[in-house]
Amino acid sequence: MKQFFIFLFFFAGILPGCLAQPNVDIDSLNYEQQRKRVNNLLEERSRRFGAFDTSLRQKTGIFGLFKRKADMQKSINILREVVLVDNDIFLETKKLLDIKGNESSRNENLVIQYDREILGYMQTITKLQSENEKLRQQIDILNNQQRSQRTIIFCTILLLLGLGFITFRYFRDRKHQNLTQE
Repeated sequence: MKQFFIFLFFFAGILPGCLAQPNVDIDSLNYEQQRKRVNNLLEERSRRFGAFDTSLRQKTGIFGLFKRKADMQKSINILREVVLVDNDIFLETKKLLDIKGNESSRNENLVIQYDREILGYMQTITKLQSENEKLRQQIDILNNQQRSQRTIIFCTILLLLGLGFITFRYFRDRKHQNLTQE
């Protein structure tokens, strides 16, 4: 019976942790998806910046020596696209940090909750240990009382047997004296 209660006690402590696990998996999945988005944006930025670098080197002016206004505009447009991608990267990175922050705060809350549960378990165990010690002391007191009662009963029986033996001898000797006197 004691083992059943111990099993039940620990099962009740483990069950909430098992039920909270799917949320952690969902958060991890969201974090991974967001991280992939940021990585894709970084790759896109790198590709566009490469296109910007190439457009800076292109010179379609007279004899390929000079840049035309259209070349400059094309470079500016590519640079504008790089800046827009950078803005998207900042926004997605902020979302990524928010997910990580939420995950961290959730983990902190779980740690606090588990600490409270462990403290409650420790208090319960301490309480049960003190009650167990009190019960052992009561058992020891009852055993001592029972031992004292047995000793008293044993002494009383010995005393009664001794008195019975003395009385028997007394009457036997007296009967023997009465028989000799007659």
